Amino acid sequence: MFAPPAPSPADPPEPTDPTQRRILREQVGALFSTSLSSTIADTCIAWGLCGVLYWVLRDPLILVWLALHAFQVLRFPILYAYFRDPLAAERSAFWARRQWRELLYYSATWGLAPWLCLPRDDMPLTAVIVLVMLGLSSGGVPSVAPRWASVLAFVLPMNIGLITALLWHGGTTHLYLAGCCTIYLAVTLHFARSQHRLLTAALHMRFEKEALADDLAQQVVATRRASEEKTRFFASASHDLRQPLHAIALFGAVLDKALRDQPAHVHAQRLMDAVHSLGSSLDTMLDVSRLDAGVIDARPDDVPLNAVMQSLQPLFASRAEERNLQFRLRATPLWVRTDPHLLHRMLANLIENAIKYTPHGGVVVVARARGAQVWIDVIDTGVGIAPEHLERVFDEFYQVGNAGRDRTRGLGIGLSIVRRLSLLLDHPVHVRSHPDKGSRFRVVVPAAAPAALPAPLPEAPAPLQLPRRVLVVDDESDIADALSAFLGAWGIASASARDEAGAIRLLDEARARGERFDLLICDFRLAEGADGLAAAQRLRARATPSLPLLLVTGETSPERLQRVRDSGVPVLFKPVQAERLLQMLGELRVPEATAETTAATATAD
Repeated sequence: MFAPPAPSPADPPEPTDPTQRRILREQVGALFSTSLSSTIADTCIAWGLCGVLYWVLRDPLILVWLALHAFQVLRFPILYAYFRDPLAAERSAFWARRQWRELLYYSATWGLAPWLCLPRDDMPLTAVIVLVMLGLSSGGVPSVAPRWASVLAFVLPMNIGLITALLWHGGTTHLYLAGCCTIYLAVTLHFARSQHRLLTAALHMRFEKEALADDLAQQVVATRRASEEKTRFFASASHDLRQPLHAIALFGAVLDKALRDQPAHVHAQRLMDAVHSLGSSLDTMLDVSRLDAGVIDARPDDVPLNAVMQSLQPLFASRAEERNLQFRLRATPLWVRTDPHLLHRMLANLIENAIKYTPHGGVVVVARARGAQVWIDVIDTGVGIAPEHLERVFDEFYQVGNAGRDRTRGLGIGLSIVRRLSLLLDHPVHVRSHPDKGSRFRVVVPAAAPAALPAPLPEAPAPLQLPRRVLVVDDESDIADALSAFLGAWGIASASARDEAGAIRLLDEARARGERFDLLICDFRLAEGADGLAAAQRLRARATPSLPLLLVTGETSPERLQRVRDSGVPVLFKPVQAERLLQMLGELRVPEATAETTAATATAD
């Protein structure tokens, strides 16, 4: 057995074009894949033919040719070395030339057969030799068609040998057979050329498709990576912006309360208005992250649509009046299958967008039944949207006619949230618009059968009871000071720590004095990347399992939002409005009886 030859500088150069290199590799692989079966079949045919000829003619030249053919067969290990060459795929040009050379030897051996074995006066045997050689020629073409050079090396020598031998013998029959063989050779070459081109074109098409698929896969990966990087960037930027804004909001709330009934109170109100405006923009970005994270669940139910729509009236009536616009929201008896809170958010974003882009005229919201569906239309007489922008108005930060990024027109995220809510609720949104005439956004909602509503029971608002003592864990001193000042303004004592160790120390000191904390407020991300949620849960277990816990965080990354949601711990997102923080403090406060019982149990233990 022959070992595969080692690479050498004398090897033929590989094609420089990557596609051509792959095509050559496939062609060479196809040629060698049939070498074993072809050799076995050829050996059987050659020995069978020589046996018949020698039995009839007893010509020793037949044995000479058989010896030549046997020598050619013994060269088969040279071809088989291709399969043991670990670098065969990188040496396709070398193996293509070697296979071409072996085919040339093989075909030349058969080309000598008519000269050595063709009888002059025995036409039946002559016909047998002609038929065998033409059959070998045409039958072997499909296996060598991948490369044109291999076709020529395989077909020409044996056929030229046959034709010239027939011509050499002369005679009418021999000349006629030579002419027929010549025509057959031409037809065979034409067929082989067509097949070669077809196979090459198929390889070209295959590799082009694979290249396109690879490019598409790379683009998908790049797009996904860019989207993930964008999400991480906005999450990081949002977190970094929320931290100081949260402190400003808390200090501003303290000033607002302290300056009430004083002339300077108007400045505090303006400060809080600016803080709320910026906080609203950050909350809009947070909504996108929460939707992308899948932490918002749709809870569909059969609800009266009029309740959802009428709740929008107080939100936008005054805003439309400020812009001298008419705002009409028509009452409807229809019922729909939806999540009322998320549908409310969808319609609110659509109405807000309509008011922003309507300089005159008005906005109308109307619902109509259409079979098993209800169409909710938000129609305005605004600037409209050109056809080339219709597909992009639901993209993040895309705003038509706001190249200067006028902040009074928002961030360009409202319609992006509408699209996400549409997918979440399975409520398709269709838009139709004409420039300078207005737009119509239609939300398609499943209809539901009306049901009887229970009469609401009047409830007197319970007085807000705030905790007396709060433990604050936040690694940023400005935020801890701001929160302590805010709590102090409402008569709530507080102690703050930068990390878990400091909080443990405060808990132990309070226990030694016989005091307790009514609430634990902890940031989600502490110093050096410490997990605030895990730290807060350990602190609660150390103090008492009934100690209420509130997370306050500026995190907006989808992964962290999902983890907060899975924990079930109440969470507020920075910047926190003073009213919302006070409400949450009152809701989480432990009742006195429960707290005293828990403290007594802890003391007994």
